[in-house]
Amino acid sequence: MSNNYDKKKLAIIGASNFQNPLILKAKDMGIETHVFAWKVGDVGEYTADFFYPISIAEKKAILDKCREVGIDGIASIGSDFANITVAYVADALGLISNSVECVAKSTDKSAMRYVFEKNRDPSPRSFAVSSLDELSKIDLMPPVIVKPADRSGSRGITRLDALDGIQEAVLSAFEESFSNMAVLEEFVSGREFSIEGLSWRGSHEILSITEKFTTGAPHFIETGHLEPARLDNLLRDRICEIVEQALDHLGVTYGASHAEVKVDEDDNVWIIEIGSRMGGDCIGSDLVELSTGYDYVRAVVDIALGQKPKAPQGLKNQTAAIRFILSEEDRTVLSDLESKRPEWLRQISLADDLNRKVTDSSTRLGFFIFSGGPLDEMIRYLPIHHEDY
Repeated sequence: MSNNYDKKKLAIIGASNFQNPLILKAKDMGIETHVFAWKVGDVGEYTADFFYPISIAEKKAILDKCREVGIDGIASIGSDFANITVAYVADALGLISNSVECVAKSTDKSAMRYVFEKNRDPSPRSFAVSSLDELSKIDLMPPVIVKPADRSGSRGITRLDALDGIQEAVLSAFEESFSNMAVLEEFVSGREFSIEGLSWRGSHEILSITEKFTTGAPHFIETGHLEPARLDNLLRDRICEIVEQALDHLGVTYGASHAEVKVDEDDNVWIIEIGSRMGGDCIGSDLVELSTGYDYVRAVVDIALGQKPKAPQGLKNQTAAIRFILSEEDRTVLSDLESKRPEWLRQISLADDLNRKVTDSSTRLGFFIFSGGPLDEMIRYLPIHHEDY
């Protein structure tokens, strides 16, 4: 089969640092890139072949421009909101993408949980509310997690160990939600993992499982990721089986997927959520390839253009990690790594303002990616705390 993409045109939704690897990959493949985002000075505005200052929320305007340009495919990575626009445009133009229905279910946590419950996929009990008046009908015992129904990146998430502050937590979730909806769910304790998948015509391949570290309660801001996750083969296989079944139930057919699960102290696996798109936080764009050797971003481009991606065979099993900068302690760890193991560093990104308050994933102060060393040494540079076990 041919991978000659000369003169092909790919629309990309979003222009941030996390979308830029997709833009650069497509350009390296000889593809003409047409990038859509609100103009705020993001890197993709300058790396794209053509940039259109149209908000990713303006689906109809993007569709009209894509029809005018004559695009051959459309894609985005790491963004639920952008994924909605991708499915809308692809559906209208007859391009390869997950269905609008699938994306709706995989970007709305309430709809997603309904699918899981209907199909008996293991997932915490949850309730969706659109007003404070509905709280009286909720039958959940603390601890409880409150989150926006349709956001990612730790925005608006609160853990409550008592119900005294439930109204404030729900109002915070409403403020972050596009649909003014909040989801309240029973809290499952345990280690957190994400599962990075790839689908073609409804057949799924699990590329890697990522171990996740967070600040813990109350907001669970992600502080680092490790690939491959520290799991025994039996548990790894059970996680993959559960996630692949849930992907079928959501109707995931094409492209990258990012499932988040928790494993409790009895090794029970609980699905927290599944996105029908690549994981953010540099997981899909960087860690998967560093860990496995598989070009995940290229596979996303291939699929968007209707080309079956390269089979993920003979994957490597190397250690790769990312640590996010939230505090002076994290910057000290980076300095130590730069001094003692500079050959491990793959990428460093620091915010312009290193003194701002970190409130969610979008306000973190930067990150550094490292790989190539033995697990027992690299693990020392990750923010591991006792609650991660």
